[in-house]
This record gives sequence, C-alpha cells and structure tokens, in this order.
Amino acid sequence: MKFENDVVVVGGCGHVGLPLAIILASKKLKVVAFDTNTQVVATVNSGKMPFDEPGAPEVLTEVLRTKLFSASSDKKLVSTAEHVVVVIGTPVDEHLNPDPEVVPNAVAQLLDVLKDGQHLVLRSTVYPGVTKLVEKVIAGSGKKIDVSFCPERIAEGKAVEELIALPQIISARTTHAVDRAKSLFSNLTSNMIVVSPEEAELAKLFTNTWRYIKFAAANQLYTIANDFGVDFERVRHAITTDYPRAADMPGAGFAAGPCLFKDTMQLAAFNNNNFTLGHSSMMINEGLPLYLVSRIEKNYDLSKMTVGVLGMAFKAESDDIRSSLSYKLKRILKFKAQSVICADALVSNDETLIGEAELIDRADLVVIGAPHKRYASMPISKPVIDIWNIRKQGVLI
Repeated sequence: MKFENDVVVVGGCGHVGLPLAIILASKKLKVVAFDTNTQVVATVNSGKMPFDEPGAPEVLTEVLRTKLFSASSDKKLVSTAEHVVVVIGTPVDEHLNPDPEVVPNAVAQLLDVLKDGQHLVLRSTVYPGVTKLVEKVIAGSGKKIDVSFCPERIAEGKAVEELIALPQIISARTTHAVDRAKSLFSNLTSNMIVVSPEEAELAKLFTNTWRYIKFAAANQLYTIANDFGVDFERVRHAITTDYPRAADMPGAGFAAGPCLFKDTMQLAAFNNNNFTLGHSSMMINEGLPLYLVSRIEKNYDLSKMTVGVLGMAFKAESDDIRSSLSYKLKRILKFKAQSVICADALVSNDETLIGEAELIDRADLVVIGAPHKRYASMPISKPVIDIWNIRKQGVLI
C-alpha cells in the first residue's frame, strides 16, 4: 500500500516527538509532526525550536528546506503515513496514581483517521499492560493495523546524539509488526533489541526507576556525610577515583524533571504500592529541598536575608522547568527568608524570574538550583550553597 508520508508523529512538537520527527526526516523519510498545539506548530514551521535541544535547530532548518518535514494540527494527516508514532505524556495524578487509559484513549480518538495497512508505534513510557490495551482498541475497531511498542530512551539535551547512538528496543506481538518496527528504526541504527511488549514496558520503567534510586542513594549519603560535618564530595572522590566498581556513583543534587519520579511512582502503583525502595527514594529526593533549607538555617538567619535561587530548570543546560525542584526550594524558602528571588537565563516561560546579574547583586545568599556550566566560573561575592559542587568549593553546609 502506498502512503503519501512515511511517518506521522502524534505529539510531534514535544520534547520527545519533535527530535524523533526531524531526525527521521533527516534520514530522507517524509515526516509530519501532528500536534494539537497550534501555536507550537506555527513556531516549528517557522524554523524555530520551541525548546532548547543542542543540534536540533540545524536539523530542523535543513528538513524544512528539503520539504521532508512539516508540522500540522490537521488530524486527517494521521491517515497519510505508513508509520504512526504516538508520543504523548503519561503523568501520575496528585495522588501519585497513573492512568493506564491515557494512551488507549488517545489511540481511540485516532480511530476515525487510522486505516488498514498502517503501523502504530507506541513510544511513550507506559504502565505495564498498556500495549495490550491498545491492541484491544485496534482489534475492536476491525481495522488491520500492526501495533508495536518501542520506548523512547533519549535524555533531554542529548536527543539528536542519542537517537542515533543508542540501541532501539523493539517489541510487538507478531513477527510482521516486529519487522515493520525494525524497518522504521533501521533508519536510526542497526543496533536493535527485540523483546516482548511486556518486557519492553518494564525495561523502560526499570531504567528510569533505577536512575531515580541511584540519585536517591547519593543524596542520602550526602545528608549523612553533611550531618556528620564531612564534605560528601571529598568522600565521593576518594571512593570513585580509579575504582571501577564505584565509578558511576553520582554526586548530590536534585533528581527532578517529568520522568524519573513519575515513572518510579508508575512502577510502585503497578506493584500494588509495595515498593519500599521506590517510595524511600521519593522521600529522599523530594525531601532534599527541605533538608537544604533546614541546614542553611543552622548557619544563617534567613528571616533577615534575601535569598537568590540561581538556576530554575530541572537539569543543567536545559530550559525545561517541568517538575523542577528549584520551584519547591523557592516555595520553602518563602516561608523562611525575608524575600526570595530567582533567575535562569535559559528559561523563557516564567515571567517572575529576574536577570542573573541582578540576582547576584541583590541576594545576600545564593543557592544554585540547576548546575548550568556558566555558574562554575560566574563571579559571586556572596555566600553560595552549591550541592552540585559545580564551583568546586565542596558541598558541606
């Protein structure tokens, strides 16, 4: 069957969908990024990335020039592609419960434009069993559509590099669907790992959960050392230097963003909330801002100070403030300090932020919330709380 386009990415203008769409287009596939956000669609079609992603602006410019890529809010275009890649958010609610119906419901809303012969690729991180639910939705429609689950594995800030460098996890219920998924992702890499859908679902959740637990372990060790009056970074240096078995021990810092915490809670819910390690990690990582403030209070009278939070993104070299713990730190400080001011030159969607130079001038105390590289050598004459050790002055508070 002939299709007008090779790929339509549903949710195609987001942090996960857009890099995939433009990289596939750069490999000579004809790609449409379908997104309901008309403003973002217009931004993308004008040649501008709606968020920071190193290397992506150049790729976007090129694929728009070659007319192999476009963005659209026209749902009918979903029917024009052989491969329909679904990349939508799968959040947990305020009670930390996931909604397994988010992706199946999204697919159900596409049934009027999906047609026989297409290949539906689920790319979102999902609750275990969601692929089977989507297969039931497709089967119930009577349409002959192959379904595969091939989870995204990139990290923000490394998408362009990692889409090509990392192995692709391929899963589907039939050999034909596996072959179609392999054919699609062979445009990115020859390194593919084929597993069952259930194995792939757990692989993605386990990956994010494992990282979240590692960060929690480091943060717990940091608090133990700090409470003992010892600089954790000096201890970590002693442990990791030329010692392979501990080389991957992370430093202290905020484990934040839209994925790790959320996916750890998805896994906990899947295991009937019998996940002591995951819940303990949540308490440590989510409790770190409060711990920092409590330690700072031992050394400073915050009630008489203006405290500046420098770096509001959820991670270094990012403009993404989703689930950033810098904002939790800000809220806690507002109860304690005379005033709180915040700055991050990379963040453009928070009108409350001030300039970084102004923050350094006005603040009595500076807390680094996100370890952007430029902060390492930025002249700051005020006391600095730097749990990331980006300024190489230690992390003892």
